Amino acid sequence: MTRLVRQVAIEAPVETVWAAATDWSRQHEWMLGTTVRVTEGDGRGVGSKLAAFTGKAGVGFTDHFEITVWDPPHRCQVLHTGWPVQGPGIFAVRPDGPGRSRFVWGEDLYLPLGIVGNLGWPLVRPLFVGGVRYSLSRFAEFCKEYQ
Repeated sequence: MTRLVRQVAIEAPVETVWAAATDWSRQHEWMLGTTVRVTEGDGRGVGSKLAAFTGKAGVGFTDHFEITVWDPPHRCQVLHTGWPVQGPGIFAVRPDGPGRSRFVWGEDLYLPLGIVGNLGWPLVRPLFVGGVRYSLSRFAEFCKEYQ
């Protein structure tokens, strides 16, 4: 398993950041190459299931996950259940001063492909982390204008 935790300061209140983060149908506006749809439930509580396609022109993979903790407007935990993404994930929204928030994104991922995945992760990790940083930067801008 590998752990990835990244955070970003956002010039928006906690409630706005939470609403933007859980607006699954608009996640493609800030998440690099990803579209999300709710597949079961309403996407607003424990037991809801979602599918996130990451790729371009139909080439990519679908990440299936279920919400396991729902604590608005502060914390959402999920369990990724598909392939190649498996393991728990979390995002948290914390106050960071008047009208400001800190958004924390964490993943504990089980690497696919056994030893090949473990050996390849050091090569893939910088690209993955770069994509997450880029997406979080876009998310901070998205939150400033979120309605």
